[in-house]
Amino acid sequence: MRRTVLLFLFALTYSLFSASLVFAQVQTRIRVIEASNVGSSIDSSLRDVHGQLGSLFSFSSYRLLKDETVTLSPNQPISVPVHPGRSLEVTLIKQQRDTAEVRVKIKREGTDILNTLVRLSPGRTVSIGGPKHGEGTLLIVLSRL
Repeated sequence: MRRTVLLFLFALTYSLFSASLVFAQVQTRIRVIEASNVGSSIDSSLRDVHGQLGSLFSFSSYRLLKDETVTLSPNQPISVPVHPGRSLEVTLIKQQRDTAEVRVKIKREGTDILNTLVRLSPGRTVSIGGPKHGEGTLLIVLSRL
């Protein structure tokens, strides 16, 4: 009987620990955009954020470079190649209730050129103006799914 109780307690503890790991994960959509004043085209896949981009940045053209959905786990950086020699690194720092604190880094040849912390809530989008890229500027748009 005692052995059964111990086995049950172990199974319960394990299942609660496993569930907490799953809940600690945050599914995030990452979009990397080149914004410029060359032309006036707007990538059709950016319609949902065009209003936000237009109110934050004064560019006439927005071109999607990368669109990925990732699952962030605490303190496990995910790297997304952006351009030869450049990458985006996103790390879940902590999660409280519905808000996830995420570190966003842009790296050029391994060196941080942007390092910031953002808070993501479900259904919300955060836009970050980044470094120069070609004839424009890189923008990072993060959405928590």
